Amino acid sequence: MKRAPMIARRALLATGLALPAAAAAQSPWKGYYAQGTRQRAVRFAADDGTMLAGTLLLPAWTELQRVPGLVLVAGSGPTDRNGNNPLVPARIDTLRLIAERLAQAGIGTLRYDKRGIGASTQMPAAPADQERFCAWDRFVGDVHAAHAELLKHDEIKRYATGLLGHSEGGLLVLAAAPTISANKPHCIVLAATPGRPYGEILRRQLQRGAPNLAAGVDRVLGAIRTNGRPPTGLPAELQTLFPAYIGPFLQGAMAFDPATALAASPLGCLLVHGGADQQIVPMDDIQPLIDALGARSAGGEALVAAGVSHNLKSVTGPGDPGFSGPLAPVVGDKLAAWVGTALGA
Repeated sequence: MKRAPMIARRALLATGLALPAAAAAQSPWKGYYAQGTRQRAVRFAADDGTMLAGTLLLPAWTELQRVPGLVLVAGSGPTDRNGNNPLVPARIDTLRLIAERLAQAGIGTLRYDKRGIGASTQMPAAPADQERFCAWDRFVGDVHAAHAELLKHDEIKRYATGLLGHSEGGLLVLAAAPTISANKPHCIVLAATPGRPYGEILRRQLQRGAPNLAAGVDRVLGAIRTNGRPPTGLPAELQTLFPAYIGPFLQGAMAFDPATALAASPLGCLLVHGGADQQIVPMDDIQPLIDALGARSAGGEALVAAGVSHNLKSVTGPGDPGFSGPLAPVVGDKLAAWVGTALGA
């Protein structure tokens, strides 16, 4: 089986810089960190009027010069701007940790609560409105809107931006990047992102984690693929997995092939995966992305980090899901070095 090469780490050139006390007192920014970063709450509108709430995190020295910027896109389920999910009994914070690590390397980030999550506009009550609100194209459009919001901030270099998606967020990044025509992003980062179409990944995950449900999934996915809605009369377990409103989202997601999209992308790309990922399994689930990366003329690198989880944390052993703790150093170092080079930080 083909393996991805391990990528050597590079030393960072920049560390955090604290603002002088006088500058801090005069600054409109709030929330200084020990690492010398500062943050701003943002709200911006998606193309359907949905309001998305997020956080812009910048190095402190942006009062003196502009910096490159990256949009961070969360993964599946009710995952917020920081990478936390109420269905997981642990504080994960993957996106917050990535944002802080990139700020230390001189890179700004904008991360946001997905529609229906956190401080963003909540899901409407009417079933028909829920379907439209949660459609695949809406989530793709939200990435586009977040990139446009990033560019509005004077501290960001408009010619040096990119997109980073974690897990399902990487699929949204791949789908959104070609739709951005003005001030196009210059690179993409796919972190723990599946390389196979959504339906295949969902089926594989259920076969591993809930084999008793796997038999009924093909019928559900077939109905969604055909008419955009799950069938009625499903067992309770499948109703939980496939609520009525999810049909338009899954229909769009299943029609999207991430490897084909990456092969066609002219943007530099970094793939980052954990060797101990229990959700997107190396190398089976990610090999199509690695193959697509190698077949392109555009630049790119891949890192499959041993002993690292789906949430990019170091694990202690086979039974550790890798939810808690800091970002794995090999991952943080690679993100900072590669993005810094790609965007000229």
